[in-house]
Amino acid sequence: MIHKMGIIGFGGMGEFHFSSIREKLGDCVEVKGVFDVREERQQHALERGLLAYGSRESLLSDPEIDLVLVATPNNFHKEIAIDALRHGKNCVCEKPVTLNSEELREIFAVADETGRIFTVHQNRRWDRDFRIIREIVNSGIIGKPYMVESRVQGSKRVLQEWRGRRENGGGMIYDWGIHILDQIMWLDKSKVKEVYADTFSIFTDEVDDNFKAIIKFESGLNAMLQVDTNCFINQPRWHLLCEDGTAVITDWACNGKIVKLADDKDLGWDSVIVYTEAGPTRTMAPRPRETTEELPLPDVKTDWCEFYRNVTAAIEGREELIVKHEESLRVMNVIDALFESARTGKSVTVNI
Repeated sequence: MIHKMGIIGFGGMGEFHFSSIREKLGDCVEVKGVFDVREERQQHALERGLLAYGSRESLLSDPEIDLVLVATPNNFHKEIAIDALRHGKNCVCEKPVTLNSEELREIFAVADETGRIFTVHQNRRWDRDFRIIREIVNSGIIGKPYMVESRVQGSKRVLQEWRGRRENGGGMIYDWGIHILDQIMWLDKSKVKEVYADTFSIFTDEVDDNFKAIIKFESGLNAMLQVDTNCFINQPRWHLLCEDGTAVITDWACNGKIVKLADDKDLGWDSVIVYTEAGPTRTMAPRPRETTEELPLPDVKTDWCEFYRNVTAAIEGREELIVKHEESLRVMNVIDALFESARTGKSVTVNI
């Protein structure tokens, strides 16, 4: 069955969805048309062979449309998603789904009332770098994880258009933080017990353009999340510390390695002082090479198309949603706590 989609908001992300769906998902989704408040984007849609609806109402009233993508600036998501659901449409919303958890609860209430499918486009659950980390953790190859660092870093500085405006829900916590937080909370589904956030507004007046956050889980895992827009020497995309080894992924191309403990005998306290470039040390003396082994990262295949295939299967009653309501709400609850921490300068105790 092919589901006909309408896209509300035909900017960069809206057009990305259209191009990707047309290229890879023609057997289950067809984009019929779009609506955008900007005339130039309406004209662009026509040039790409799409119907440009004259209003949001006309798109939502089209009986052929059964799936709507909301890809507008963030502050309009709640209003449009609820409107789509009340028109009997199933709905996919770009992230961040809303600006706070209370708004998201309102959408869920309408989805329950109308019986329509609603989900959030958390496409980065299918990123290969994340899936490699998830495979390492799930396989237990280097034991139980206790610290994971996840970073996204660039150096363009400027947040373009609405992404730099507070009223539109701009800033890096909403833009990239929501992605890497969703990844971490899909990696560890135990309760979040404490959060802390530092935010910076170096080149913007209204929103955060850099942030660092600490998320502490009931399982014992601590996660450090960092997003920078003014970093000229990037740190590893992932650094994972487990009880029996360490894994690193340096970049989006998934270069990296695993160093695993091969000999777990107690090295003991050596009375001999080791001299390093940093001077004499016992505690940080290098581990004997024969006690570790280096392994390649696991070969993991991913396909983001699984997101839309799952959505269409859920509409047809064949599958449960992969991006579930309770998961999206859990992420937004943590986002709320991160903003509270940034505002107060203190860590926030939670039970999420």
